[in-house]
Amino acid sequence: MSATVEVGSRSAGEASRPRAVQPADRLIIFGITGDLAKVMTFHSLYRLELRGLLDCPIVGVAGDDWTVQDLRERAHQSIEACGETIDDEVFERFAGRLSFLSGDFADPSTYEQLTAAIGDAESPVFYLEIPPSLFGMVIKGLAEAELTRHARVVVEKPFGHDAESASALNDEIHSYIDESQLYRIDHFLGKMGTDELLYLRFGNTMVEPIWNRNHIACVQITMAESFGVEDRGHFYDPVGALRDVVVNHLMQLVAVAAMEAPAGGDAKTLKDAKYALFRSIETADTAHYVRGQYEGYRDIDAVAKDSTTETYAAMRLHIDNWRWAGVPWFIRTGKRLPVTQTELRAVFRPPPRLRFIDSRHRRPEPNQFVVKLDPSTGTRLILDAHRADKSGPQAITLDMEFAEEGGEAPTPYEVLLLDAMRGDSSRFTRQDGVEETWRIMQPLLDAPPAVHPYAPGSWGPDEAQSLVAGRGRWYGPWIAA
Repeated sequence: MSATVEVGSRSAGEASRPRAVQPADRLIIFGITGDLAKVMTFHSLYRLELRGLLDCPIVGVAGDDWTVQDLRERAHQSIEACGETIDDEVFERFAGRLSFLSGDFADPSTYEQLTAAIGDAESPVFYLEIPPSLFGMVIKGLAEAELTRHARVVVEKPFGHDAESASALNDEIHSYIDESQLYRIDHFLGKMGTDELLYLRFGNTMVEPIWNRNHIACVQITMAESFGVEDRGHFYDPVGALRDVVVNHLMQLVAVAAMEAPAGGDAKTLKDAKYALFRSIETADTAHYVRGQYEGYRDIDAVAKDSTTETYAAMRLHIDNWRWAGVPWFIRTGKRLPVTQTELRAVFRPPPRLRFIDSRHRRPEPNQFVVKLDPSTGTRLILDAHRADKSGPQAITLDMEFAEEGGEAPTPYEVLLLDAMRGDSSRFTRQDGVEETWRIMQPLLDAPPAVHPYAPGSWGPDEAQSLVAGRGRWYGPWIAA
């Protein structure tokens, strides 16, 4: 694997100096016995092995008293549970990379044992699949064991629970490692549709000239989930939809859809373009924010009986720049909605009344450009045209599924873990961007409006319709009847 990016790597108290990023020669996963590894990590790493892209040993670190055989059995079970048909030869190669270290994250001897376990590794990648409250402890232990000098550290969301805590978490981590060494995962940035949206905007001369306030009436982003909180009440109730998916996943989608064309493909230039976009978004207004909670949520184990946590959030944002001034961006997400689908939909301005069409026919629907990102990826163009099977003009759809045009894409965690091991931070979030998204959302956390009940299987509380008043209606999502 080649590496061309230059970064300044340093341990605590050491001056930054340029060094070519090297591919990982060890992947060390803290919390490898947890749920994330069970549902995501093992499967993604196995698929990288299947594609011939995994080429370093993997060390698991956790407090459980496991053997390496226990770890390999958990890996096999987890990969099968993801619906993967396991190739025995591939799995044996993958299992042969695995080793395990049992230890207390707070105990310095754990890091001494880890030093011995990774031997002469010169470019280790530490992946922290642990709660953010433990990030500082583990990174401090790694730094004091002198394991971070040329290391990369990958962390999972949430990156704080508000603007103040996000800044404090960054300060704590930066006392041990440089920002260039820190890779913050947001799995939306590993989705094929996200990359495709950015390219579709600027790689096609029929799209870019109309992707602005002169032609687009509004942009709608929907992240609908048909399932509920189920057995995750202990995690979800203190968090809610805004913190869980809006401030991170959906704001990253806003950035890709609204940012200006980056002047280069390096990580810094891409992140600078996103940061400039975030800086131009006005802080969210609670008057344009609707919260909902599906009926029955409070009956879930570990959910407070008087909980006001939102399982549905809808809002209107405004981007104050030359491209987007005056165009509202509508965002909605919710659990126990009719379908599971994530999409971005640009709704174009309607045409004027067409005098040459019989007035009995309805006015044309606004043209729409849709990019769906989950669970499948594709694009849809909605136009108005005459149809032989109708009495007059009707909407027609021009659809493309990425899987049919180019085959199955890698999963987001395959993309992100491979990038981390290669030292490409382009798809990972940067401190200033994280703090800006919290800045935008902070008013909604400081003074949240009342939460409205909604029926499971509905599209959320009726109050959300007021957000799009004067801009048509909520459209889609694509797969909805």
